[in-house]
Amino acid sequence: MILSRKCFSLIAALPIFTASLPAYAEFTKDLKEARAIAEEAYIYGYPVVEMYKTLYVQAVDKNDSNFKADFNQIGNTSDVYTPKDTSFITPNSDTPYSFVWMDLRAEPIVLTLPKVESERYYSVQLIDIYTQNFAYLGTRTTGNDGGVYMVTGPNWQGEKPSNVSKVIRSESEIVYALYRTQLIDDSDIDNVRKIQSKYKVEMLSDYLNEAQPKKEPRIAWPKLTSDMSTTPAFFSYLDFMLDFAPTVSSEKDIKERLSKIGIGTDEDFSLSELSQDQLSALQDGMNDGRKKFATFKKDYIDNHKVTSGDFFGTREQLKNQYLYRYSGAALGIFGNSADEAMYLGYFIDSENKPLDASKNNYQLRFEKGSLPPAKAFWSLTMYDGENKFLVENKLNRYLINSPMLENLTKGEDGSVTLYIQKDSPGKNLESNWLPAPDHSFYGVLRLYIPEEVVLNGSWKRPLMTAVKQ
Repeated sequence: MILSRKCFSLIAALPIFTASLPAYAEFTKDLKEARAIAEEAYIYGYPVVEMYKTLYVQAVDKNDSNFKADFNQIGNTSDVYTPKDTSFITPNSDTPYSFVWMDLRAEPIVLTLPKVESERYYSVQLIDIYTQNFAYLGTRTTGNDGGVYMVTGPNWQGEKPSNVSKVIRSESEIVYALYRTQLIDDSDIDNVRKIQSKYKVEMLSDYLNEAQPKKEPRIAWPKLTSDMSTTPAFFSYLDFMLDFAPTVSSEKDIKERLSKIGIGTDEDFSLSELSQDQLSALQDGMNDGRKKFATFKKDYIDNHKVTSGDFFGTREQLKNQYLYRYSGAALGIFGNSADEAMYLGYFIDSENKPLDASKNNYQLRFEKGSLPPAKAFWSLTMYDGENKFLVENKLNRYLINSPMLENLTKGEDGSVTLYIQKDSPGKNLESNWLPAPDHSFYGVLRLYIPEEVVLNGSWKRPLMTAVKQ
């Protein structure tokens, strides 16, 4: 049974909860209404449940190969991502990550950042349980001189310590801090590790050398299951996670609707108390939500009518457009906000056909002077269309980026053509080859700290052109 903090006040003396009360909120008797609410809840909650999957493998399950560190401690990935890394989909491989999962129930956390050389990009992305990027630290926002920053939960009351640069408040008591430190080239990895070793994470009481506040009860994190995103089990995980975020004013209406199917109430969501008809209504609603996203992707994402900049950001930036937030989680969870980085996806070729390296080779041509405009750097990364991870290849090359420009072969007119295909284009062009799998694939062009011409849409990326094998 899934255990939540709804039992905390009743079993406060126990260090960890081992039972849940049987009470359950009344489920609406209107099955048509239940199906409609389930669709809305699925789209609303999909990013929350997807985030939980990463939380569990990175901070809870120490036997998982993707475990990084306990809560409120930092874990560093000292190497770039490879196809063996599967903790989340569509990872980038040119900024080694550091990870902090925060439990802010008892007290705030203090993050200390070192000074970093001006030519190197780095950032700390602060993400709440809805996958909203509520704040940033680093090159774009606070500069490369470092500093001391405090992250608090929604209910914290206290004074800012005098030597803390800024206090940042989260909507949720669980927060994910995702650090990115630019790797210039393969020989630069030791420099990245030195920077990572200077990232410091402390509870506020430790930072101030004061007594720790009373500890909150331990949380019994529900184990992951294979069907948690595809069956009504989904709603149990959503209900569990929503305990860690009080309702904000703009979501009172949707939270009230969700309560009609037992989500977000004072009691645990209980599948065992639902009839087969009620379970079917929930499943049908989830299926409706998936169809809605598929249509949206085909009509708007694949045709570039919307960009990643629409899918990631603060609550104010996203304007509670839950299908956009769903899209971000489905296509590349924990993506950056537009000001920090733009993600331009390549899913179809210039003739609107899906990318498939078993059928075609592809070329991406940047005319002279039309390379991606980014203040920090840009990269094009290859992903397997079947599992959304990086692609194994003999070159161990998962991307082509701006630091590699001097080694790329250029045309006589100054253009740069990238060859995206499963087989080598030949030794003389191999520097420009981005290996693809022998089936479907997609690419993501990332621009870190994009220029205004990217943000306002006046710069147009080139389309990927199919060439018969």
